[in-house]
Amino acid sequence: MSNLLSYKNYNGTVEYSKEDSCLFGKVVGIKSLLSYEGDSVQELEQDFQNVIDEYLADCKERNMEPEQPYKGTFNVRISPELHRNIAIYAIEHGKSLNAAVEEAIGYIVRA
Repeated sequence: MSNLLSYKNYNGTVEYSKEDSCLFGKVVGIKSLLSYEGDSVQELEQDFQNVIDEYLADCKERNMEPEQPYKGTFNVRISPELHRNIAIYAIEHGKSLNAAVEEAIGYIVRA
């Protein structure tokens, strides 16, 4: 079960403000700050979608490439022992280090 909203490959959080009695969130995975709110789940989802549509339209109008939340590359810091173990696994299975790490991540998230 996920507490993320998804629309056009963008994801956003769902949070509750007791102080303001409203739901709110922000788009995650990009540097731009895109936030939204609503008094109901339906309003929150609609405002989330509107924010994404407005962001994409603004990028198009400015002739800019919109940020993509997941490009398929990221840096990970791990212990030297784990690095050695995954490298040995990759060698023993005739895989690249990237392929072995992708396999391990896929196993965890069942992708």
